[in-house]
Amino acid sequence: MNLATAAALSGSALLLCACSGPTVINTEERTTTTAAPPAAPSTTVASNAHLVNAFDYAAQVDGVTGYYFTSPSGRWQCAIKPRVEAGCQNADASASAIRITDAPDDVPGPEGEPEAPNAIRVDRDRAAEFAVVPATAYGLEPEPAQVLPFNRVLAVAGFRCNVQESSGISCLSETSGAGFAFSADEYTTSYVDVPPDAP
Repeated sequence: MNLATAAALSGSALLLCACSGPTVINTEERTTTTAAPPAAPSTTVASNAHLVNAFDYAAQVDGVTGYYFTSPSGRWQCAIKPRVEAGCQNADASASAIRITDAPDDVPGPEGEPEAPNAIRVDRDRAAEFAVVPATAYGLEPEPAQVLPFNRVLAVAGFRCNVQESSGISCLSETSGAGFAFSADEYTTSYVDVPPDAP
């Protein structure tokens, strides 16, 4: 191949490269696309200063171990069902509706029909809610569960609950950060922890 042919082929190759698509060299600042940051975790930092021995609250119901407690007033019975839910209902099974100021009048029942709620609960992955549950879903029979004293925390299997004179009963899903607190006068869909300096 002579010099003229080689030069012609090189020129053709350059033209083909130029025509085959742009080669972009960008010396400006890069702009990068990033995925949206994950949701911030709950800012509630639960204290372990007032833990009770969970073993003292364990009981088997229908072959499944749960952790049951009664409020100091005896009015409420509650349970932590490991890795499933935590909830509370009236200790008096004949008092079907839960009586909390500003609670909804009805929620979807087991058949989807509106019914008066008889419990408040938080499950592993969802927000707290009022619900319709069987009369003994969170209680023991025939004897009531052990009392959870004021300012003590029952923490087990991804949930924690406590009872305080000022805010009532509160439970938290440690997986989702969702929770509830309620008393006869009010409720909130967030967990209220026992202050570390509580007696």
